[in-house]
Amino acid sequence: MVLAGNFNLTNVDEIFQSLTAQGQHPRDKSDTFLMLESLGDKLDREVQREYEIIKQRYSNDQIITRKIEENLDIASFIRKSEHIWDGGYVICGMLGHGDTFLFRDPKGIRTAFYYADDEIIVAASERPVIQTAINVKADQVHELKPGEALIIKKNGSMRFETIREADPEPKPCSFERIYFSRGSDKDIYQERKKLGGFLSEAILKAVDHDVENTVFSFIPNTAEVAFYGMTEGIRALTGKVPRIEKVLLKDIKLRTFISQNKERNDLAAHVYDITYGSIRPDKKDNLVVIDDSIVRGTTLKQSILNILNRLEPKKIVIVSSSPQVRFPDYYGIDMARMNEFCAFRAAVQLLKDNGKQKVIDDIYEKCKQQENWPKEKVINYVKEIYASFTQEEISTQIAKMLTPEEVDCPVELVYQTIDNLHKACPQHKGDWYFTGDYPTPGGNRMVNKAFIDYYEGKDKN
Repeated sequence: MVLAGNFNLTNVDEIFQSLTAQGQHPRDKSDTFLMLESLGDKLDREVQREYEIIKQRYSNDQIITRKIEENLDIASFIRKSEHIWDGGYVICGMLGHGDTFLFRDPKGIRTAFYYADDEIIVAASERPVIQTAINVKADQVHELKPGEALIIKKNGSMRFETIREADPEPKPCSFERIYFSRGSDKDIYQERKKLGGFLSEAILKAVDHDVENTVFSFIPNTAEVAFYGMTEGIRALTGKVPRIEKVLLKDIKLRTFISQNKERNDLAAHVYDITYGSIRPDKKDNLVVIDDSIVRGTTLKQSILNILNRLEPKKIVIVSSSPQVRFPDYYGIDMARMNEFCAFRAAVQLLKDNGKQKVIDDIYEKCKQQENWPKEKVINYVKEIYASFTQEEISTQIAKMLTPEEVDCPVELVYQTIDNLHKACPQHKGDWYFTGDYPTPGGNRMVNKAFIDYYEGKDKN
């Protein structure tokens, strides 16, 4: 059996213990290895079960093997493995004799699309990839339902099986829509435009409705679609055509968001350059620049704000088409340390500045009390870090923290609201990195551990 997929599990220790209790000897605790070990074990047992039944009717080994292949219940061995998994996943597996399967977590956290006709069946995590590779229309590509498996036998027949009942309120990842997935998907394209449009009122307020003396731009490359929505929104609200320019240029095709820490710091200062003369100098123009997200703030502080300041704007307004990223994501890209998030650092600093260190201490004690509790009973107390302040207060503190001393004009940050995120992406309610509302119990346990590590100084590396 071979596996490929898009996944992160939050309870690898629990799965490891379950396997060892059954007499297995996993050599590694990575989710990839444990998934393979778990499925492989249940596959062996399913084959043995079929063998015991079939050998009573046939004595020829080749016939027995063929009958096992024909009768093998793939859904059964997936179901017996997957029930203990806590996380987000889409897994594709192929068996040595030719059967194939694809299945998706019951919360629908990770995405899965497929296309099938008389000749081929193809699956991928994004719809436009299939459209481009196979040259088919969007309505010919279908989404696999949460908790469902697509099973393809070696003879080419396919069927769908429920592996685990889908959650009544599925939580597909909204960051897929904002950032991770290709903007060439017809629905994602429209959603990103809406995200930009919903920010127009807050942007106008930040520039005192002075559209004539404001230049609008974007941070390439993934924020470009939100930029179109933003400028359309400005035009609709004011009846004026906004001044738009390509102010920032991305010199190399690297994402500092997903680079390793050391690489990220080195890249941040050199990824971007500016178009000189794109705004009027001597502080005549405001400069509004939209990005898809502001997570760590590294690139803003080490590069973007400094180079934008060279244009001599009257004010810089940095806009995020996503809300403030406040919590780690344990179901997709690895963002595990609390101190990485500029929103978290800002909220902690505000608590300290307002004489509320006790709030931080109390949260630590609550998290510590739950440290050895079953994941199903754990509560995310880290939410209380943000409870004392409005989004605007935290945004102001983030701007203060990220603005380099050399920048000699006001800097303001404007973030998307949770309500408008849900309006723009109504089918993708997964917002745990913004709200702390994790879709599985494992997320609550891991965020509490992340806060304990932060408080005890263990997340410095």
